Amino acid sequence: MITNKYHNLLGPALLIILLFFAPLVMPIYWVMILSEILIMGLMALSCNLLLGYTGLLSFGQGAFFGLGAYSAALMLQGGIENLFLILLVGMLLALMAALVVGFFSVQLDEIFFAMITLAFGMMFFSLAHNWIDITGGSDGMPVFNLPSLSLFGTQLTFYAPTSMYYLIFSVVGIGTSLLWFIVHSPFGLILKAMRENKERVSFVGGNVKKLRIAAFAISGAFTGLAGVLFCLFNSMATPDFMHWSFSAKPVIMSIIGGTGVFLGPLFGAAIFFILEQVIIQFTENWMFFLGIVLIPIVLFFPKGVFGTLRDKIFHPTKQETK
Repeated sequence: MITNKYHNLLGPALLIILLFFAPLVMPIYWVMILSEILIMGLMALSCNLLLGYTGLLSFGQGAFFGLGAYSAALMLQGGIENLFLILLVGMLLALMAALVVGFFSVQLDEIFFAMITLAFGMMFFSLAHNWIDITGGSDGMPVFNLPSLSLFGTQLTFYAPTSMYYLIFSVVGIGTSLLWFIVHSPFGLILKAMRENKERVSFVGGNVKKLRIAAFAISGAFTGLAGVLFCLFNSMATPDFMHWSFSAKPVIMSIIGGTGVFLGPLFGAAIFFILEQVIIQFTENWMFFLGIVLIPIVLFFPKGVFGTLRDKIFHPTKQETK
């Protein structure tokens, strides 16, 4: 059992090492792409807490992403440059909004849940788009000053792409670790049980509604954290973050990588962005060809690319091992 435990940790350890040293050998352009992959990967991991582990499909995650981004932009424009405070406020604001949205959304199941989260998401989008005095409307809210960090007597700034990458790498690493502990805690096990049979969970005394609200709030908080990072990375907060089409991205990434597989959405984000960058070299209609590529992925990788390959390599059937 101990050997199997260390075997399961080998893959994540190698991934961390690769991500840590990647900026030292990659061109700046790909460092920026990798930064975006990590941010969207964190959003997809947060979305997967609902989709993969709780069985709830949300099309309103962009609202919490946008709230995190706008909170960071407003604080920076107001002269607040404490990095930890900006990250914390972004998470808390998204958490509170998710509690409100979750209270109304978890009353329903399946497509009805998806539709009500979509409705709330578009409400937030309309508010951000039309409240020009605060949000800047369709032009968005630019960020001119980035926060700095004092570490061991050294003042760190994040204007250089490589410095920004390591900030994103560190925060995403901490966020991913926290999500891992949540998923593998007794609370995470209850979420999986609800995904399989919520009536049975209710029968043994579990409050399905409160558990779903808690999962929705946690997912919203980490999505807000991703929004803060994207605002710092992109130096901009726009209403487009709250649009339903943006909310669909983490869903697609989760499906590509593997729903219910913890690191699947992170790999799904990498596949999504790499395919986009490759296809866009040949045509501007990259979304059309991306769709063509995604169809066989969904058909031939039932647990997503990462989930299916993981099962084939590390959990082969008895027939395959003979």
